[in-house]
Amino acid sequence: MNKQVISTTSAPGAIGPYSQAVQIGDFVFTSGQLGLIPETGELAEGIEGQTLQALRNVGAILEAAGSGLDKVVKTTVFLQDMNDFAKVNEIYGSFFSEPFPARSAIQVARLPKDGLVEIEVIASK
Repeated sequence: MNKQVISTTSAPGAIGPYSQAVQIGDFVFTSGQLGLIPETGELAEGIEGQTLQALRNVGAILEAAGSGLDKVVKTTVFLQDMNDFAKVNEIYGSFFSEPFPARSAIQVARLPKDGLVEIEVIASK
């Protein structure tokens, strides 16, 4: 199977040697998305704003791949502070419907650009 790089200007560009997403076969694997506003490169305000923007960024990348949030099968949510979990979970729940994707949530010591949340997904085409 060939690996296809997915890229869109509707989400922030990679800030290192990686792709926004890669498609192989019928699956799309996104890189972790911070709550960066694509037009400015700045982080959205607070945990709620960053969560909304991170999920919008993921959605834009999946759309560019011919997929969508409704086809997500697995997510990983990286949190700077697990105390933000309830706020993130509420916003996250507004982006997905049943059957919900499998998910992991992990508190990390630090995220790029000192972000508060980073989200990566695996989706089908």
